[in-house]
Amino acid sequence: MMHLARSQAVLRAASQSRPQVLPSRVRAFPSQHQTRRLLSSAEPVASLPTPPPKSSKWRSGAKIVNRTFWVSLLAGVGSFYYVTQKDRTPGPQLPHDPEKKTVVVLGSGWGATSFLNTLDTTEYNVVVISPRNFFLFTPLLPSVAVGTLSPRSILQPTRYVTRHKTRAVKVIEAEAQSIDPVNKTVSFIDNSAIQGKVSSTTIPYDYLVYAVGAEVQTFGIPGVKENACFMKELHDAEKMQRRFLDCLESAAFPGQSEEEIERLLHMVVVGGGPTGVELSGELHDFLEEDLKSWYPELAGKIKITLVEALPSVLPMFSKRLIDYTMSTFKESKIDILTQTMVKEVKEQSVTLAMPDKSIVEMPCGMVVWAAGNKGLKITQDLMAKLPTAQANRRGISIDEYMQMNGTDGTIFAIGDCTASSHAPTAQVAQQQGSYLARAFAQRVKRDRLQDQLQELERSAAMTLHDDERKKVVEEAESVKRQLAKFKIRPFSYSHQGTLAYIGSDKAIADLPFLNGSFASGGLLTYYFWRSAYISTLFSLRNRTLVATDWLRTKVFGRDVSREW
Repeated sequence: MMHLARSQAVLRAASQSRPQVLPSRVRAFPSQHQTRRLLSSAEPVASLPTPPPKSSKWRSGAKIVNRTFWVSLLAGVGSFYYVTQKDRTPGPQLPHDPEKKTVVVLGSGWGATSFLNTLDTTEYNVVVISPRNFFLFTPLLPSVAVGTLSPRSILQPTRYVTRHKTRAVKVIEAEAQSIDPVNKTVSFIDNSAIQGKVSSTTIPYDYLVYAVGAEVQTFGIPGVKENACFMKELHDAEKMQRRFLDCLESAAFPGQSEEEIERLLHMVVVGGGPTGVELSGELHDFLEEDLKSWYPELAGKIKITLVEALPSVLPMFSKRLIDYTMSTFKESKIDILTQTMVKEVKEQSVTLAMPDKSIVEMPCGMVVWAAGNKGLKITQDLMAKLPTAQANRRGISIDEYMQMNGTDGTIFAIGDCTASSHAPTAQVAQQQGSYLARAFAQRVKRDRLQDQLQELERSAAMTLHDDERKKVVEEAESVKRQLAKFKIRPFSYSHQGTLAYIGSDKAIADLPFLNGSFASGGLLTYYFWRSAYISTLFSLRNRTLVATDWLRTKVFGRDVSREW
């Protein structure tokens, strides 16, 4: 019986351990009671560590990019804040030193500002005299005239430059009246609306940097001063903007005839140089991007005409870029009249001498004059005091060291007031100012050597002992040799290229490249034009304001409200 029972137990165990074959469509799952029993009776198994979730490469890369972005942003904001606060809070300066020579700077334009930026004031006492207490970035005046930029964005206070110099620079807002090259004095007056008890005075100088610029050349054409807008100063751009909006509102006045509307909406720009071309392009952008939205009934009737006396516009550019500009203007429906002379500017029209010798009176609402420069009255008076050395009618004659001829190296002239072999452009004036500041630093070294030589010669004459005299004479000879080798290099102009904006988000550039030039035009050149002008601005404040204005105009458009 025991053997039989044991055999039956073995058979039952074998049958339980044998896998059961289930139909293919039937899935066998253990019951909850069986699962608990199996788990409780199973032998203990060593527990394996749960593997960590795998982090994908893109997720770790995103973390790195995120951290880099925030670190860069904080560093950029911190650097920007540091620079702006440093600019706003200039430190103490060295006081006036009566033993140093006095340099008087007349003007606050491109040449004068570049000179002040580069000059080491440690060795000089500097006085700036100018009728305006700011520097004006003139290449962007056309953008101000149509509201693309705010007027304040292209202004830099002269005291911003002078307060960051090593030695204190005196800034006087006044208009120079006369210069005495013999006694080396400058007389000036306070021409502001509010004056004190003293409104005129005279100061002496050791060196005079003459950088007063020029005024608009009208060529004696009747009606230009009375009826045309200029594009030389900030108030000229603001005046043009007001007159342009006046023409629009007058054309929108009820009851105007079609003929009168066409006249009011006809804008004539005289001068085919960069200023005239850029102003025409800015006017076209104003029309396309803003006026079509706010003056839909008038926008299609606005007409822009560019008048140039030469055979082509932009004569300083290559023929390829001239043709590109003319084709762009043709697409923009800007008329170009070349070889056309202005005979008279009237209140409601301009008289033109056409290429076929015919005289045409063209009705228009506004004339903008952007053609030519001429010397100021004070420049003409100064030249008249030196008739033998100053006989050039175009401006002050200077040598290769920027010295005014006939003044024994005490008066230096830079910028548009001069008659040199270079064109009267902002680029030339800027390089002349920087060069002259470096030359002044060299003059300090030369003057020190000369003073040292005079002192040694005086000591040699007073020394009684031969050995000491011989030693002093040898030292004097060494200084003489240094003076003989010492030379101030003459000015050498380095052309950095020419840029112009032609409207429709297009610009042209003629840049020096290797031994030739590189000419380009289009959208990419337009972005290069903007970046070049941003980098040329003298301060971070101006760069920020101009960039912000460009962004504001792109997002919100230009303001069409008229100021009283």
